[in-house]
Amino acid sequence: MRILRGLSGVRAYVRSAPGTCVWLVVLFVTTVALHHMPPEFEEHFLRRRSTNLHELSRNPVRALVASAMWIESGHWVPYAVLYTVFHAPAERWLGTARWLSVCALAHVLASLVSEGVLLEAIRRGVAPHTAVFTLDIGVSYALAGVIAVLGYGIAAPWRYAYLSAVLVVFGLPLAMGPSFTDFGHFLAVLIGLACYPLVRGRGKAWNPKETLAGLRG
Repeated sequence: MRILRGLSGVRAYVRSAPGTCVWLVVLFVTTVALHHMPPEFEEHFLRRRSTNLHELSRNPVRALVASAMWIESGHWVPYAVLYTVFHAPAERWLGTARWLSVCALAHVLASLVSEGVLLEAIRRGVAPHTAVFTLDIGVSYALAGVIAVLGYGIAAPWRYAYLSAVLVVFGLPLAMGPSFTDFGHFLAVLIGLACYPLVRGRGKAWNPKETLAGLRG
């Protein structure tokens, strides 16, 4: 009986956030594939699936899609936790189509703009020409955008504390020792905040105070 209840719970979870679950499965498969690659081949393989300037100039669509299917660190569990905490609730709240729109906008725009900044740095001689092959893969831009837009689903005044924390977490690296990826992450947060039109009409915002009162009752 417990097994049946457990399976029912899993099915309900998958149905509530199908996009998040499919993406996690893809990342799990690609992470396993990375662990079976020779170390000397792995970096070359990932560079071919990176949103670096070289790949974007050759096939931008392929580079943008492929880069969202791999994790550079090769550690899947932390991303499973982050997807459960941020992506899944956002998908349930926004609906799969709107959630995916936020992911795509944050990933694509942050990737293109940050690489554009890097290109300008190369042209000015601030960054070396070899930076066109910089390894830049992963799902962090989409995640940053979703983390930001999720703030609109929290009732005030908790929303302001949450969004302030998000801006601090992503803004500090940019202020202390900026890199083009730090810039991309902060830009993805701003893109997520700019997705406010997508959250209209998505129901009552979550109020932590009401949740705590319900647990006590």
